[in-house]
Amino acid sequence: MTDPKPLLSVEDLRVHFNVGGGTLKAVDGVEFQLFPGETLALVGESGCGKSTLAKALVGLNPITSGSAHLNGQRVTGISRQAMRRHRSELQLIFQDPYASLNPRFTIAETLGEPLLLHGKATRGNVDAKVCELLGQVGLDTQLRLRYPHEFSGGQRQRISIARALAVEPQLLICDEVTSALDVSIQAQILDLLRSVQRQRGLTYLFITHDLGVVRYIAHRVAVMYVGQIVELRDTESLFEAPAHPYSQALLRSIPRVAGSSKRSPLTGEVPSPARPPSGCRFHPRCPQAFERCPREMPRLYPLARPAAAGAPAPQEPIPQGQSRCFLNE
Repeated sequence: MTDPKPLLSVEDLRVHFNVGGGTLKAVDGVEFQLFPGETLALVGESGCGKSTLAKALVGLNPITSGSAHLNGQRVTGISRQAMRRHRSELQLIFQDPYASLNPRFTIAETLGEPLLLHGKATRGNVDAKVCELLGQVGLDTQLRLRYPHEFSGGQRQRISIARALAVEPQLLICDEVTSALDVSIQAQILDLLRSVQRQRGLTYLFITHDLGVVRYIAHRVAVMYVGQIVELRDTESLFEAPAHPYSQALLRSIPRVAGSSKRSPLTGEVPSPARPPSGCRFHPRCPQAFERCPREMPRLYPLARPAAAGAPAPQEPIPQGQSRCFLNE
């Protein structure tokens, strides 16, 4: 069977900022494809560029170069008017649901506004549509006349999910959507996202720093370090045999998924994206670095194609993995 046509293609995407007379390379040459019905997790330490990338994809951060295409249509570096046409296909759910909800709007108004704006409801049936959305995310329809401050954090995140679903998107970008919630509520939100994905055939780009969450929800994982993807592969292969030394160090830092004693824990400071190291960006912290690493930037080398994925299978076969490390040549 051949590989499927991607829903989202990101090509050499760069987001650079002018800071203090220098250039901060927040996202620096990121490339990946996201396929229909799958969940791709984007992981890495704070400041690696995950959220900057997410905001660039929805037009909230201007891109420096490169592009992204959704269903073959460009969604980066386009006008606001052109971006509005993609809003019903691509939605972003933020980490802090309270900050992303208008405190002056009732929940009925919060959900009704996108329904009316994108033609998904009329004035005559908008209330019924709001009730339907609340039911889909597990909230009582009688709560629709309340305001955001009257809800718990988990309930507010359900409302944010309902608002994203209102426009019937194909792709949801979930930016640390469970990190502000306690463990029991996290599990409920993750179960909700998986259930909605099955029902609607949704595709997720799931940004998180929690590898436990990654293993539960993701089909594939992209590991970011100082603005670049250093490893991209199916979830089970990454957890069982990470190919990049940075991925190995991340997994070693979590006792429940620690593997071989040969893996070294992550030490040292994360380099500034304003002054990234020469060559491989991980080499100052890498226990396996050798003389070539500071001199050359490794490309993404192909890895063996996995036999199966650990999370529930997406609609199509999982692509071949990659690792940005000379050890994988």
